[in-house]
Amino acid sequence: MRKTSFPKMKFTTSSAQETTALGEKIGSSLKSGDVIAMTGTLAAGKTTLTKGIAKALGIEDNVTSPTFCLISEYQGKIPLYHMDVYRLEGSEDFIDMGAEELLYGNGVCIIEWSEKIKDILPKKTIYLDIKTNSDSTREITITNWDGEIK
Repeated sequence: MRKTSFPKMKFTTSSAQETTALGEKIGSSLKSGDVIAMTGTLAAGKTTLTKGIAKALGIEDNVTSPTFCLISEYQGKIPLYHMDVYRLEGSEDFIDMGAEELLYGNGVCIIEWSEKIKDILPKKTIYLDIKTNSDSTREITITNWDGEIK
């Protein structure tokens, strides 16, 4: 079996609007069954990026951080499952709440604080890491994705 490796893509955004716009570009290339694992510090822009992805998926609802409800579901062209696993202890908690089945469903899953459950994520998972720079710009690195940014 041949191993396929996708190059890293790096983007820098200077505002919430630019981060949302990048999310829209990412979202326009997503398909049913895609899983996005996000990492980044508190207030790095994970939910802001998700808002853009949701817009590209035709979701008109106001997308908010699912920090306290853990999973928010939105209906659009493709269902979006927006998860925040910050409050979980790890993969066992994720499995116990029944969320693992969403990773293999017909929607797009976006998981904030995904490093807590990395060991159970599908091999096809798309990784997005967001770093906040000292000048308040965001550096967004995408790995393990064969999509296009148009």
